[in-house]
Amino acid sequence: MKTDLDSLATALYVKTDDLLKGSPQLAPWRPLVGITPRLSDAELVTLAVMQALLGFVSEARWLRYAGSHLRHLFPYLPGQSGYNKRLRRAAGLIRSCVRALAIDTTRWTDDVWVVDSTPVECGRSRETAKRSELAGWAEYGYCASHSRFFWGLRLHLVCTLGGLPIAFALTGAKANEQQTLLDILAAEPVLLADRPGQTVIGDKNYFGRAFEAQLADAGAVLLRQARKGEQPRPGAALFKPLRQVIESINQTFKGQLDLERHGGRTIPGVIARILQRILALTAAIWHNDHAGAPIHRSLTAYDH
Repeated sequence: MKTDLDSLATALYVKTDDLLKGSPQLAPWRPLVGITPRLSDAELVTLAVMQALLGFVSEARWLRYAGSHLRHLFPYLPGQSGYNKRLRRAAGLIRSCVRALAIDTTRWTDDVWVVDSTPVECGRSRETAKRSELAGWAEYGYCASHSRFFWGLRLHLVCTLGGLPIAFALTGAKANEQQTLLDILAAEPVLLADRPGQTVIGDKNYFGRAFEAQLADAGAVLLRQARKGEQPRPGAALFKPLRQVIESINQTFKGQLDLERHGGRTIPGVIARILQRILALTAAIWHNDHAGAPIHRSLTAYDH
């Protein structure tokens, strides 16, 4: 298997098509009577992943590029409006594809997870914050890593050390990180039920006796740096390099997949675009894993 964009697109199309054939209920709902879409759902997912990997934030520009350079893969391409509507309706399918690809990697069974949240900015002007459809979900928050305030959301990630997304959630900027992690794990109890003694590594924000007790009851062991005034905690020497691992995973989303330039203006639009980028990273790791690439999280072979 080659590590190039056409090979990834072909493999992803086949994987998604097989997933839909085995579980047709995952496809976006459409009336039984009507015009059959000329762009299949598997092609739509593949097209969305290629857009994220190639760094096209504008859907109109992406479709113009695809029309000129990717006709050998997509004989038919919808207009910008149709593409946008179908992408928003396919959020459930994209989420299912993320899980299907993640399970089909050697990284899925890793016994160490890293947890963190990263800002997803949704606007900068005061008028945007007041009039946006996202107002009420998006809110003002503070990013300690970059010492800045922002208006938007937070993407909470549970990943392996290799960057494979295991679980995730999108919340308001002020959402409590400990409670969000507990909610993520409670929503899918099978994740820890199948992994007794799973190690979870987080930063100093993941603290509290009750929080650690709830994680322990769920079957996870929390490792983090000691906060000011606390006694030294086990594994303190490991946290500095591991913190760089966590930051590099976030940087892959922000620097290579343009997480903060998602362009979403509505709740369904933001959700679809964030899922699009999570799927793109997962698909690259999945393809690199099957191709035997030395670095599974590398996107270099697919970004040009």
